[in-house]
Amino acid sequence: MKHFSEITPAAARIVDAAESLIRSVGYNGFSYEDVSRMVGIRKPSVHHHFPTKGELGVIVVQRYTHRFTERLEEIGRHHATAAGRLQAYCDLFSETYATGRSLCICGMLGAESNAIPDVVQVEVRRFFEHNAAWLADVLKQGAQAGEIQLKCPPGMLADYLLSALEGSMLLGRGRQIDQGPQHVAEVFLASLR
Repeated sequence: MKHFSEITPAAARIVDAAESLIRSVGYNGFSYEDVSRMVGIRKPSVHHHFPTKGELGVIVVQRYTHRFTERLEEIGRHHATAAGRLQAYCDLFSETYATGRSLCICGMLGAESNAIPDVVQVEVRRFFEHNAAWLADVLKQGAQAGEIQLKCPPGMLADYLLSALEGSMLLGRGRQIDQGPQHVAEVFLASLR
């Protein structure tokens, strides 16, 4: 199976379309026919680049995880405090949600985990584990520096924040409200003071 860094520009357009479709209708809500229409190519061309939908899903998640990881590294470089890093992390979710109440790709796929291929599930799990570890590290460092106060173990708080952000996007879409992730950020950061 290919890695996202090995795909051609034509394949990247297919991945762009699949990512957009997953955000709006989920993994099981689109077909290669939908992708071919969005990209403006024939369905066999989609199959040429991605013989299975599972392979396409893996590439979508790998690329998304890579881009998200780059943003985490950027946050680490530009924000010196734990509170600043946590706010910037929450802002990533707010930015995504502000685009037509879009959901996180991995949140959307996580909701469908019983109905997506195992290879895609592995990549989704990797995304969440990486995020939870990053958050736990930020929380631990912030507590050690005396910047924040933790009332629970860092790993537990990391899982809580990640779950709350993902859930706020889903609930916000369902309730048709715009503040979802931003409310979570405000409440979570206030609890660390």
